[in-house]
Order: sequence, then structure tokens, then C-alpha cells
Amino acid sequence: MRIGIDASCWWSKRGFGRFTRELLIAMFEEERNHEFFLFVDRPPEPEMLRPNIHVIQVDISQHVTEAAVAEGSRSVKDIWAFTRSISKHSLDVLFFPAVYSWFPAPFRLPTVVTLHDAIAEHFPDLIFPDKKGRLLWSLKMRLARWQASRIMTVSEAAKKEIVKYLGIKPDKIDVVSEAADPRFKPVLDTDERLAARNRAGLPNGVRLIVYVGGLAPHKNIPGLLSGLSQAMQRGGIDDVHLALIGDLDGDGFHSHYEELDKIVKADPKLTGRVHFTGFVSDEDLVTLYSDSLAVTLPSFSEGFGLPAIEAMACGVPVLASSAGSIPEVVGDAGLYFDPYKVEQIANSIHQLATETDTLDDLRTKASQRAAQFTWSKAAKLAFNCLEGATGK
Repeated sequence: MRIGIDASCWWSKRGFGRFTRELLIAMFEEERNHEFFLFVDRPPEPEMLRPNIHVIQVDISQHVTEAAVAEGSRSVKDIWAFTRSISKHSLDVLFFPAVYSWFPAPFRLPTVVTLHDAIAEHFPDLIFPDKKGRLLWSLKMRLARWQASRIMTVSEAAKKEIVKYLGIKPDKIDVVSEAADPRFKPVLDTDERLAARNRAGLPNGVRLIVYVGGLAPHKNIPGLLSGLSQAMQRGGIDDVHLALIGDLDGDGFHSHYEELDKIVKADPKLTGRVHFTGFVSDEDLVTLYSDSLAVTLPSFSEGFGLPAIEAMACGVPVLASSAGSIPEVVGDAGLYFDPYKVEQIANSIHQLATETDTLDDLRTKASQRAAQFTWSKAAKLAFNCLEGATGK
């Protein structure tokens, strides 16, 4: 097939950017004799320079990763530039690895659009800081759903949420899953661990619970902070600290960092124990995962929860919400809590930090569970979805 791909999300630092990069690289490495046409708004990356790949750079006024965010909007001229560029090439299918960068495709061209979740529809008040952002998102989603031949998503939980909140028929949705990059593996060197902590501004000689992701309201970080405070009251975990790793400003998406900072400063049990690191490199992220007691995902919902897989690949267990996709992804390699019940969050934190046998058991299961997810499997499922859209 001649597969067109909107690769403008390649440069995003958020989860859908990593999904775009990892899935496309895995698809490029599959020997299926397909031709790929990558539509981008920047010079190509080295991974794109392959014999069967054509890179088409579209000239626009603002990068998609800066404009197609909750606090921004793309100009009609820039959107039309992508549509016009697509129309100049004879394609069998057009693939959007993320709906964030969607634009109208030429009429009659089959399209596959990836919806990573339906969190924006499930929790609109937690996602959109104003009515304008919500309106523009709703319009884009309506048009993207109307034009899509098939929908791709990343978990069965996300599929159910999409069916419920977007009204898309389940037989139109294909699940491809995600995986950890091969670089995510245990780092045992103590000097490397200390250096990564120093670069992130984290103290040495303490046990770390790590959160990785945006600081958005639907991530339920206030609930996590309350749970940690309650767990501290019970004693025995005075050396446990929490590292919140992620862009403080939200990288164009809704962030309530200032509110979280106030919560920490107002609670003596949290002050000095909760650290906002900001963005860290992938190299340091691998090391910080490896050096942590656990990774935590307290969200009200997740489409997949890539940090969970990445941490498990480093041999680290998961403390997570029982809502959304996390139980499906993590399996028996984690401890779960109701995200709306602070006492359950506190119980999980205290249990993992005080029960050595539980921790050792979960660490063993974490590595085994992560190995079940590979980008090669995801690529094969993605091709099945694309072929289903075209009937080829």
C-alpha cells in the first residue's frame, strides 16, 4: 500500500508523541513492501530516512505541536496546507497516529484516526480551562469521527470509553496497544542513579515514588498528595518521597501546578517530601524509574498508561488507580486503589513501603508483565487496521 501518515506529532513530548515515534519506527521495520509518505512540518529525523519512505515537509506558520494543543488553535491556512499537500499524492490510506493533529482528508481517501481515549468527553471540566478550547475540540472530534474509515485506540478500556462517550460503534474500533522502548531496562549503577537524581533536583538516600506525566486535574494528583499525607501519619515511611516528573506549564495543555504547589506547602507532612522536577530526558527517566520504589498513576482515567509499562520494564511495580486501562495493562504487577478514596491510596502507599515480600513479588511480576508488550506486536495490529480501512 501507499500509506500516508500525518507525522507532525513526532516532536511532541507528551504520550501521544512517544506513541507516534515508537509505533511508526516499528511499522517502518516491518517487511511488508509498503511505501510510506510522511507529512511533517519540520526537517525529517534520521529514523525517517529510509528507502521506502517519502518525507513531505509542509510549509506552515506555526508548528503543529505548538498550535494543536488545549490552549492553542491552528489557523485555517495551516490546516488547509496539509490537506492540499495530501491531495497531491496518490495514497491508499491516510493514518493519523493522534487526533490532536487531525485535518480534513481529500474526499474518498480512507482514513484511520487514533483516539487514545475519551477522557476529554468523560471529564470535560477537568480537561478544558475555557469554553473556547472545549468547543474547538468538540468540532474537531466530530469532523474526525465523521471522516474516519476506522478508529484506532490503545486499550480495551479506552475502546469502551470511546463507545460510551463518543457513540462510535465497537466494530469500527481496533486496539493496537503500546509498549516500552527497548532503552527502558534496569539501571543498577549507583553513580548513574545519583547523577540522575542530582540533575532532577531529587535528594539522595531516600526512597522515591515516581509520577510521570502532565499535571492536569484529571490525573488526580491532589488525591495522591492527600493519600501520601495520610500514609505518613501512620509512621514507618519517613524516608519515602514523591517525585512529580513532567512539564510544569503543561506543554500547551491544562496544568494546575500552582494549586498542587500550594497543597504541598500547606501540609507539613508533604513539605520537603514532594518534588516537582519539570521535564527530564529519556535517559534520566530510565534511571529514575530504576531507582524508585514504585511508579504511580492515580488518574481518574487513562487510555493506556505508558509510564506503567516503562517502569515495569525497569523492574519497578505500579501503584495505580483501578479506573481506566491500568489494571488491563499492569495485571498482577501492581497495587490498586479507588482514585476517589484517599484512604485506599494511603493504604497502597503504606503497604508497598513497609511490606518487603509484597514489593519483591511485584518487582518480579513487573518485568514479566512488561515483556508481554512490544512495539512489533503493535505495528502488526496497526497494519491490520489500515488494511481493514482500505479492504486490501
